[in-house]
Parts: sequence; structure tokens; C-alpha cells
Amino acid sequence: MPPGSRQFALTWWFRHNSARSYRAVRRAIVLVIVQYVESLGGIRAVHAFRREARNQEIFEDVNGRYRDANIWSNRLASTFGPGISLLGRLTTAAVLLFGGYLVVQGQLTLGVLTAFVLYLRQFFEPMQDLSQFYNIFQAAGAALEKLAGVIEEAPTVPEPASPVRLMQARGEIAFEGVTFAYREKPVLHDINLEIPAGQIVALVGETGAGKTTMARLIARFYDPTVGRVTLDGVDERSIGVADLRRAVAMVTQESFLFSGTVGDNLMFGRPEATREEMIAAARAVGADEFITALPGGYETDVRRRGVRLSAGQRQLVAFARAFLADPRVLILDEATSSLDLPSERLVQRALRTLLRGRTAVIIAHRLSTVEIADRVLVIDAGRVVEDGTPTALRAEGGRYGDLHNAWVESLA
Repeated sequence: MPPGSRQFALTWWFRHNSARSYRAVRRAIVLVIVQYVESLGGIRAVHAFRREARNQEIFEDVNGRYRDANIWSNRLASTFGPGISLLGRLTTAAVLLFGGYLVVQGQLTLGVLTAFVLYLRQFFEPMQDLSQFYNIFQAAGAALEKLAGVIEEAPTVPEPASPVRLMQARGEIAFEGVTFAYREKPVLHDINLEIPAGQIVALVGETGAGKTTMARLIARFYDPTVGRVTLDGVDERSIGVADLRRAVAMVTQESFLFSGTVGDNLMFGRPEATREEMIAAARAVGADEFITALPGGYETDVRRRGVRLSAGQRQLVAFARAFLADPRVLILDEATSSLDLPSERLVQRALRTLLRGRTAVIIAHRLSTVEIADRVLVIDAGRVVEDGTPTALRAEGGRYGDLHNAWVESLA
């Protein structure tokens, strides 16, 4: 087989196998990172349920896969590079032997043989360098394949091609024949609903009824499967994302804080706000007292995910952050679940003032929070089954009346 054919065969073998090995390395390192992050992120649960030994076994298993994948890829690389070099040496030796024989027989001059060997070396030396670069190229190609999969993922809520500008939203929300399904499982069924601007609406119902899904549709974290959700009569899918996010804000029970100071987190949604406005927002929700008591006050570093603050303190910061952003529509999804009773009462008093003139959607299992609402929607199995004021629904004795009685009994 000619030297060029041997090199081509070796390169094809390496390309075919190295692509598989480097994909295996990428998959294995993902498992290692996920296991490592989950174990450290849930370290309290690991200690509480004595999972140290089992988690160590799982980590050793995924780490073993990563080790084996690296050994495989390194073995291929250590075969390909020296293999190319060996082919060059063998070809040169064969040329010297055969050429020397021709020189002895007088059929070839020594100068021609020397020139041919030098040309042969000039051919093989770049091939050896290329073999090293090709190994790096294959590793980078496997990493790029993973990255390309993320980049090419189509967004579930795409930016409209010709967005409708919404300079100053009023806050009127409407569901028009909305049906929504997570993959193939329907969650909401043909909901028709109008929420006038400035109205405070509470969504109540059993867990899994579809309350949070409705809130996420209002915030356009999802798009309806059928129908449309409108803001001020405009389909939210037609509104520019920047305008929509400015008009609609959401506070969840999972109050996420970023690394940085308390002030940085408060101004996260409105970085151009003044310090006085920031302090006023914190004071309005009752967060100013505990913030000023911190070692650095508003300049206190909360660390990653706000670990230096308690769950209730993080929730109050999230409230102040949302109020400082000054949205026309505010969604509170179990936002008071991490607060103790004194803090909850403080926030409820603040909510009556801060939500005045603003559309608000409140999801809460604590019905004390629901009492500040102008209107209550009882959600059951993805449908609105009751709609009215808290007082009227309690008097009717329906689903909301049962929920209220159960809540009162739980307090006793």
C-alpha cells in the first residue's frame, strides 16, 4: 500500500473513533459536574438523610466513566501521532534501502537519492504536525457540537418579528380561549377571563390546579397552546420582550438573589433608580429595618444566592426589588410562604398601599394574603370554577368557602 494510502487509512480510523471518544468525554464530564453541583447544593439534605456513602458511590461511578473516556481518547491520540511518525520513518527507511541498492547498481546517483529523501522528509514532517493539530481539532469539534446544540435550540417564547411598542401599559389582562399543555398533558382548558387594570385578583385552589401556569402565561414565560393572553388588548406574543418585562414583574416563593450587595439586588430590575428610591422601596415592604441592621447595611455582600440572609429576608428583598421596578402588573406566586407571621402582616399592610392602582395577581395558600384581593378566582383542574369577592364567595359556601373553613381550622 502506498504511504499516502496508509496515512489516509490511519487518519480515517482516528477521525471515526476519536469523534466517538470525545463525545463520550463530553457526556461524562456533564454527569460529573451535575453530580458534584447537586451534592454540594443539597448538602443539608445529604447529611439529614445519611446519603454521604451513596452519593460517594454515584460520584465514583460517573467519575470512573469520565476517566475511562479520557483513557480511550488519549489512547487514540497516542496511537495516531506516533503512527504517522512511524509511517514516515518506515517510508524513509524503505527509500534509503531501495535507493541505496539502486546507487550500488549504478542506476541512481547519490545526489538524486539524497534529494528524494529530503523531499520525503519535507512531506512527512508537516504531516506529523498536522496529526497533533487534528487531535485538538477533534476535541474542539466534540465540545462545539454540545455548544451548537444549545445555541440552535429554538426559544419557546420568541421575540416578535414586528413588535408592538407598549410605552405605558395600563395593566388590563385578558385570557381569550386559552388552553395550555406541558408537552401532551393539558393543564388549562379553554379559559376566558378579563382582569381590569388596577384590580387585585387572587388565584386559589388545590396544588396542581393550574394557578402558577396561569401566572406564567401572564408573564409570558410560556405561550398558550391555543388562544391568546393579551395585555391592554394586545396579544403578548406581539409585544416586544423588553416592553413586556417592564410592564409585568413576578415574585415567586423561590426568591433568587445574585452575588453582590443588598443594594445591587434591590436595583436589579431598575439599575437607574436613585439610592433614595431604593431605600424607599425597602422601607415600604418593611425590609429597611433588617437591612440597616446588617454589618454593611445596603452595601452588605449577600454572597452567592443570598446565603448570608435568611429565607424571610431574601423574600423581603425580592419584594422590594419588584416594587422598585414599578411594573403595571405584579404577580405574587406564593411570595409570602417564607415569611413568619409578623413579617407577613407587615408585608400585607405594605401591599394594600403598594398595589393600589396596579394590577396584581396573587397566588397563595395562606388565605390571609387573599383577603386583600378585590376578586378571587377558584381554579380547579385547569378551569375557573368560582369568581367573586372574598366575602361573597365565603357566604356562598362553595369551593372557596370550604378552603377558607379548612384554613381557619388549621390555625386552631
